[in-house]
Amino acid sequence: MASRLQALPPDRLPPPEVPPGTPFRVRPRPPPPLPLIERLDLSACAAVDDRLACATFGGWAARLRSVNLSRASAVRAEGLEAMARVCTAVEEVDLSYCCSVGDREAAALGGMAGLKDLRLVKCLGVTDVGLATIAVGCVGLERLSLKWCLKISDLGVDLLSKKCCDLKLLDISYLKVYNESMRSIASLRKLESLSIVGCSFIDDEGLAFLNCGSPSLQSIDTSRCDNVTSLGLLWVIKGHDSLVHINVGHCFPELGMPFLSKLEDLKSLKSIRLDGFKVSESILRMIGLGCKALAEIGLSKCEGVTDEGIVKLVSSCVELRTIDLTCCHLVTDISLFAIADSCKKLACLRLESCGLITENGLLRLGSCCSSLEELDLTDCSNMNDSALKCLSRCLELLVLKLGLCSSISDEGLIHIASSCKKLQELDVYRCEGIGDDGLEAIAKGCKQMKRLNICYCTQITDKGMKHLSTLEKLADLELRRLVNVTSTGITAIAMGCKSLVELDLKRCYHVDDNALQALAHYSKNLRQITISYCMVSDVGLCILLGGLRCLQDVKMVHLSHVTVEGFEIALRASWDRLKKLKLLNGLRHLLSPGLVQILQARGCRIRWVIKGPALK
Repeated sequence: MASRLQALPPDRLPPPEVPPGTPFRVRPRPPPPLPLIERLDLSACAAVDDRLACATFGGWAARLRSVNLSRASAVRAEGLEAMARVCTAVEEVDLSYCCSVGDREAAALGGMAGLKDLRLVKCLGVTDVGLATIAVGCVGLERLSLKWCLKISDLGVDLLSKKCCDLKLLDISYLKVYNESMRSIASLRKLESLSIVGCSFIDDEGLAFLNCGSPSLQSIDTSRCDNVTSLGLLWVIKGHDSLVHINVGHCFPELGMPFLSKLEDLKSLKSIRLDGFKVSESILRMIGLGCKALAEIGLSKCEGVTDEGIVKLVSSCVELRTIDLTCCHLVTDISLFAIADSCKKLACLRLESCGLITENGLLRLGSCCSSLEELDLTDCSNMNDSALKCLSRCLELLVLKLGLCSSISDEGLIHIASSCKKLQELDVYRCEGIGDDGLEAIAKGCKQMKRLNICYCTQITDKGMKHLSTLEKLADLELRRLVNVTSTGITAIAMGCKSLVELDLKRCYHVDDNALQALAHYSKNLRQITISYCMVSDVGLCILLGGLRCLQDVKMVHLSHVTVEGFEIALRASWDRLKKLKLLNGLRHLLSPGLVQILQARGCRIRWVIKGPALK
């Protein structure tokens, strides 16, 4: 019998006999397998470094397709090499704002053969050598952002263009490249979107290479290219009659007639931004007649925008969904009447500093534009509570900016809160008529609120903070110089607003250690905080910086009750997480050099500021 049992496989053996009286025990179940995760976002995990990255990218990560490591400055070559070995299916990587990423890290990325989407915004250490390793190893790359990678030159762009022939999106904004780069880019036959914002060494000759190149091009952004003129853009338009998006803002002062005439050939054009140009009624009329399919137009800070021009424009471009008239000071209600009557699909209207707008224009807007989602009325001095009552008809409103509208009071906010239930962002910066009653209305009516700016609304007290504490989705809260708010109010915010990510308490003079203790205990998602001029001490600062594991960005200038030793201890408690610091210049030579070196080695950027004495 024994020999027969020995011949059986283990899974067919009979269960062993249990002696009488043996207590019954339940065998624990094995842990469930990890879910099939395809996207991993570590951008909020400030302490991630090579060691943690190596531990994170285990066998379970083999199915990962997207990894976000933006601002994870402590992840270097070793961690990325571990990711390349394990994450064989990864197609998308974001290392934006990892300023210490250089050629070694780029070489590790080159080992990810299946990479299609790579973002390296402000990776200041990457040179042509690093870009070459990426280009050779990731030949299937389709989307690449090299914005602010200042060490990359024409040589790197040329090799990239030769190796990565499938590129569809390329952003080389602010690179110190010349026309030779444009010659190379023109060979990319699948390129659909090109951004060369702020490339001051590229001129019309460089854009001329695109005339017969990049036949798939649909979007081009040449904004702030100082040496580009309308002639260069004309070359681009001649070779690409399927362009959908053009941004030439702040390039050259005037639009030439050949350029304007050629716009008629762009039957697919949906978006054009002309910020900073000199325009006229005739120019806007030509744009309207030639680009009737436009869904977006940007005229921010354009000189010469008048009611007559806007009327001509919108009477032809009835499909417009986004209109930017920021700082177009001559615009009046007549423009709003025309926009409201013609653009029934309007979703976004920016009117900052359009001081001639009144409640009459908003009444027409509220009556006709039921799809309006975003409205910027910052510094529109005629805005009052009656205007907001008119605006309350816009039931789809998501974003409303009313900063510097000094005639607005709680009554106006009550109108908005009673109807605009979907509102997610509200800015009432320096609206000093706003108080606790207005915040109560917002808290009860706008439960989707995510961003709120009530800086310098000095009537607000702890009672208002108590109302706001019921907004569970609130992520960004600016409370600068609320002189009647104390630690009691901030404690209520900490306990109620569990989604809080950014908090500005600058010049809240009655906020002390008790508030920081509450934030450290309850606000576990907080990434950015400003506590400059607050009445906090060594104890509060140490508790705050030591207790918040997600905290990355701290501004703490003129903390007059914090000693050098307090700063030292607090920074040592959080050195592995901090990415940005704002400190008084006087501390530069008082903090231990070793601490500053450790912070900078981990990728923390310290801004030393020279400020006068704290003034109330």
